Amino acid sequence: MINFKQITLSDKKDIDACFAGNIYRACDFCFANLYAWNAKFKTVFAIEHRTIFLRFQDSDGQLYYMMPIGKMPLADAFELIIKDAEENKIPFQMKGITTRMWEKIQKEVPYKFRYIPDRNNDEYIYLSEKLIKLSGKKLQSKRNHINRFKADNPDWQYFPLTSREELDECAEMLDEWEEVNVSKIDFSQRFDYIATKILLRDFDALQLRGGAVRVNGRIVAFTIGEPLTGDSFVVHVEKAFGEVNGAYTIINQQFIEHEASEFTYINREEDMGLENLRKAKMSYYPDILLEEAILIPLK
Repeated sequence: MINFKQITLSDKKDIDACFAGNIYRACDFCFANLYAWNAKFKTVFAIEHRTIFLRFQDSDGQLYYMMPIGKMPLADAFELIIKDAEENKIPFQMKGITTRMWEKIQKEVPYKFRYIPDRNNDEYIYLSEKLIKLSGKKLQSKRNHINRFKADNPDWQYFPLTSREELDECAEMLDEWEEVNVSKIDFSQRFDYIATKILLRDFDALQLRGGAVRVNGRIVAFTIGEPLTGDSFVVHVEKAFGEVNGAYTIINQQFIEHEASEFTYINREEDMGLENLRKAKMSYYPDILLEEAILIPLK
C-alpha cells in the first residue's frame, strides 16, 4: 500500500523536486495549487523512487488519482496505484489526464484504459505576447476596456506585490469582493476564497508572484501566479471589483507584461463548468485548450 499523507507547507521542497523537469502544462502539477485547494480536494501525496503519487476527493465525493510524475517507469507506477485502489476498496480512476499524458499511457501501459473527455476541467492556455499586446480585431474590445479604464482613472497604478502590507491590503479587498460576489447558499463557491486567502497568507513561502492595480489609493484588482514549466506560467488567482470598468482587463494585461513576459505560454486554468467564467476565458481566444479527461479501466 502506498503511504499517502496530507500536504503541509513543509512538504514544498520535496514535492517541487518531483515536479522539476515536468513537461505537462497542467496547473495541477505545482505545489501551490495542491496546498491551497486542500480544503476542497483533500489531496494526499506519497513519494516513491523520486516519483510523486497524488490522490484527491472531487466534488462528487469520489476518490481519484492523478498522473504519477517522476523517475519511476510508468508501468510500475500504475501497478502501484492500481494495487492501492484495490487495497482501499475504491474504484481505480484518474482525473486531469491530458492528451499528452494519454499518449504516454497508451505507449507504456497500452490497451488497459478508457479516456473520457472532461470539458469542465479543460485548461485555457494563451501566448503571453497576445495577452500583453492584445493585437488584432478579435481583441479590440479588450483594448477598448483598457483605454476606458485609463481614461476613467488617470491616477491608476500597477505594482508588484512585494510587502506584507500590500498582501494584507489584497486580503482586505478579497473580503470586500467576497461579500458581493460569493453566494451565501452554495458553500462550494467559498473554496476559491479560502484558497486565495491561503495564497496571500503564505505568499513568500510559496514563492509566488503577484501584482495589483490601485485607483485613488485603493486596490481594485490583484492577481497571483507562478512559473509552471520551463516555457509556461500559471495564473492562480485574479480578482477585481466588477463595478470598476476594465479592472479585470487591465490587471490581466499588466500582470503578464510585468511578471510573466519571459514565458511563452500563460495557463489561466479551467472554468469549472461556470458559464460566466467560460465566456470570460474564451473571450481571449485561447491558443491551446488543454483537454483533460477521466481515465477508467477497460471492462
